[in-house]
Amino acid sequence: MSSVNHVTLNHGRERATVHHHPWIFSGAIRDVTGSPGVGETVAVCDAKGTCLGYGSWSPASQIRVRMLSFSPDVVPDAAFVRRRVAEAVERRRMFLSGGETDACRLINAESDGLPGVVADFYAGTAVVQLATAGAEFWKREIADALMESVPGCAGVWNRSDVAAREREGLSQETGLLAGAEPPELIEIHEGAIRFLVDVRKGHKTGFYLDQREARAAVGAYARGAEVLNCFSYTGGFGLAAQAAGARAVTHVDASAEALSLAKRNSELTPNPDGTAVDFLVADVFKQLRLYRDQGRSFDLIVLDPPKFADTKSGLMRATRGYKDINLLAMKLLRPGGILATFSCSGAVTPELFAKVCAEAAFDAKRDMQVVARTRQAADHPVALAFPEGLYLKGLILRG
Repeated sequence: MSSVNHVTLNHGRERATVHHHPWIFSGAIRDVTGSPGVGETVAVCDAKGTCLGYGSWSPASQIRVRMLSFSPDVVPDAAFVRRRVAEAVERRRMFLSGGETDACRLINAESDGLPGVVADFYAGTAVVQLATAGAEFWKREIADALMESVPGCAGVWNRSDVAAREREGLSQETGLLAGAEPPELIEIHEGAIRFLVDVRKGHKTGFYLDQREARAAVGAYARGAEVLNCFSYTGGFGLAAQAAGARAVTHVDASAEALSLAKRNSELTPNPDGTAVDFLVADVFKQLRLYRDQGRSFDLIVLDPPKFADTKSGLMRATRGYKDINLLAMKLLRPGGILATFSCSGAVTPELFAKVCAEAAFDAKRDMQVVARTRQAADHPVALAFPEGLYLKGLILRG
């Protein structure tokens, strides 16, 4: 322990760390011994000087330390990081070995013991987002370990162009980290559904892998339905409905570029029932109001909006947004129809999201039933000691 710098916690502030929560906020720290560099490993001690473990130092962030090891005997080094990566990959082997898909999450940040590290795999290319000082510090080891441990990995692409890096005092970065450059578009599949993924410019690392199970759940209600897929991005839920035999699917998104890719994805996906497919570039809020004024209605509506709140400070605005779109959608839903509604705002708990939807139903004068609750797919696990890892929640409602 003497070879690394020390962080000592204030008296009574060690409880979360003892219980293996990975975040230590600046207000919990009494003093720092030495001058740790950005992302370097520090020993974390309680007020009595007992070592609780080791974490990465982030002097620009309110989350000043992110824990890597909760043992005084395990000091993180390059071999430790490579081992963590390999262990995370091994836990995902089942998702890629069954033939149902060739894309999944490989590393899910804190919940895999690698704070700030996200890695997704798309048919031969691993794409990483390194959102914290510690993740950036171990960047080379992470990339090398992915090349070594992921079967069929031809290259590692960096999509560290996230706003969270600014809070860490880091600049945004993209580019090749290891191996071969990815193709312009990577084709992946979920069962018979095909998607073209742009890992250079697409949302997140290029695609919403976290909604895989929810897409399948929505598809189960789509046969013969007229479907409205809001915030469609590159097709996602609408393609699942098409593959399941929907009568018609309308994709709505503000991005013409995303809808252009959605159209290509639709052409790749089987359409044995002759689903009529339309693509509409529009602001979803405005389009829902227009449909309301026109007296339009649908059998199945999907609401999968972008994040409305990053932090608790934006919670009020976020809840207003969620209530507004759900209220509008409920008014457009035919009797007995299905509304699949989601929130990826981490600050919005599942309980709060359900409450907002209940208030929307009351104002819409609709009696809605919950027929299913969804969350991020199983390759996006949540550590019990880190409930903040549960960011995606959904309700499938019948009206």
